[in-house]
Amino acid sequence: MARAAGIVFRQEYMERPINISCTAGVFDPYIPPEGDARQSTLSKEGLKQRTEQLRQTAASQLALRKIKEHDPQFSTKDFPERSQEMFIEAHNSLTQFNKEKLHSLVTERCYPDMTRGNRYKTIRWRFMESLEPPRLVHARCPDMVTKGNLYGQVTVRMHSKQTLAIYDRFGRLMLGSEEEPKDVLEYLVFERHLINPYGSWRLHGKIVPAWAPPKDPIIKTVIIPGPELKPGEEFDLHKYEVPKPKAVQWYK
Repeated sequence: MARAAGIVFRQEYMERPINISCTAGVFDPYIPPEGDARQSTLSKEGLKQRTEQLRQTAASQLALRKIKEHDPQFSTKDFPERSQEMFIEAHNSLTQFNKEKLHSLVTERCYPDMTRGNRYKTIRWRFMESLEPPRLVHARCPDMVTKGNLYGQVTVRMHSKQTLAIYDRFGRLMLGSEEEPKDVLEYLVFERHLINPYGSWRLHGKIVPAWAPPKDPIIKTVIIPGPELKPGEEFDLHKYEVPKPKAVQWYK
């Protein structure tokens, strides 16, 4: 009826932004062996996992050759320590809310995952020590859109001791503790656009195994309703009694 009346509506196009500086996910993610950093490799299950890791090293070796062809400075011995330094700098930039530096250390896919839900919160994070030296455990070199448009993805295993504490906008503790360090085992994925001569390695994501223990629950704070005050009336804490919840009878 609108077209018959001479009213023409402009056609709307659904445009989706595309970013070619990084990929949208992790290709062929590394599967961590169950009981890593706890189980001995001399056991029967540990030996089976060792053989599976040896089978996956063939694809990683081919990917490392492609990465070294486009990045001659890449080294499997020096990269784990360099990646650990990038990991520490990225988390320090997150606690200080330094967006410019954080963008240079993490990819556009990882940035929303690290900053989502951090508004009006205070983060206290500290890297205490490395329990085991970081090591490279996985490497892939996929191409996107066209053949030859290569991206390098490297997975680094880090076992360290860290402290984390998150406070809400009122300064109340929500998660963790600044005094009690915890042992953290992480599998971090770093990525680089290899055909870009100005590209650099950046933190791209994290692999969470299925056997990982659940996260600690968040401590939620609740507002206690106070008395209704009249204009000009002041609140007296000594005369006010906190109301107790009413008893509720539960039925089966």
